[in-house]
Amino acid sequence: MSRFDRRLVYHFDWTIFSLALGLAAVGVVSVLSVTWGNTRHALDPLVVRQLTWIAVGVVLMITVGLFDYRSLSAWAYVFYALTVILLGIVAVAGHSTGGSQRWINLGVFKLEPSEIAKLAVVLVMVHYLREEPPRGGWNLRHILIPGVLLAVPAVLVLKQPDLGTALILVLITATLIYAGGINWRAGAVLLLAAMLAAPAAWHYLKPYQRERLVSFLNPESDPLGSGYHIIQSEIAIGSGGAWGKGLFKGTQARLNFLPEQTTDFIFAVFTEEFGFAGSMLLLSLYVALIVRGTWIARHARDRFGALLALGVTGIVFWQVAINIGMATGMLPVVGITLPLVSYGGSSLIAMMTAMGVLISINTRRHLF
Repeated sequence: MSRFDRRLVYHFDWTIFSLALGLAAVGVVSVLSVTWGNTRHALDPLVVRQLTWIAVGVVLMITVGLFDYRSLSAWAYVFYALTVILLGIVAVAGHSTGGSQRWINLGVFKLEPSEIAKLAVVLVMVHYLREEPPRGGWNLRHILIPGVLLAVPAVLVLKQPDLGTALILVLITATLIYAGGINWRAGAVLLLAAMLAAPAAWHYLKPYQRERLVSFLNPESDPLGSGYHIIQSEIAIGSGGAWGKGLFKGTQARLNFLPEQTTDFIFAVFTEEFGFAGSMLLLSLYVALIVRGTWIARHARDRFGALLALGVTGIVFWQVAINIGMATGMLPVVGITLPLVSYGGSSLIAMMTAMGVLISINTRRHLF
């Protein structure tokens, strides 16, 4: 038993661990900058809570990293069902903030089940797709069940409303189905169906969501309304220049011109203070994490581990792409946090747990 433990520590993936901590540190610095001087205390309560969540996340990341990921397959549907139940509780008696009902108030902590739903959907999809596809690939009949498994949490998340997370659920499911070996004809049919369904889905969006989707094409048409977020974010990013204004010297966030400074638009906060150079450093950390996750997927010892690593990496990739696309005005504002950087306990803890899964997959390939 002792020899087994030593091998786990020896092969522990310190690269993923270090990248996760590095990104979390960027988040703490950004939250600290936004809140600096708001209270008489040295640290604002937001910073203290973020540090606490990082500590909890690190413990979970290490624990999950030392755990045999193959055991997760047996619990896939249980974890999925519990997540759906939590999303149902949110729909009935969730805590509301800013017009969205996304949280369960646990007293000392507000749980956001939609963050857990990302991991639950990845796990249940990988469990279903873990077997090799039939000759020619998965057809429409084979992917009917994944479609239903996606639809249930996606609909509950959309009702909160949380368009961004629902979009992430769709994208990571599509990524896994494609990587799992879908028949090209079935893939073409699904793509066509998605294009035809888009106009119908438009009618189910909230009015403000429609305005945001339209305004990103011309945010100046409503600078104080639907275009406000994009305009202020672009100003913050542009004013940072090459090297930034310096820590605690950003004006857009500290003067409250920039909305959602610690969550959806934290990239703009960091870039204003550390400039283009800082943004490239942050992007380099994400690129390194995504490349490492893809490498782990390619070298996993079994199909379940390969798809699981790809799914977790897909969460990071799609969230980074959409969040930075929002902040730079290249994509509509749909409400997506920057993984491991944005303020939020549920998001941070869930992502660090996901990093633990990557560590476990890479560690275990040396042991069997």
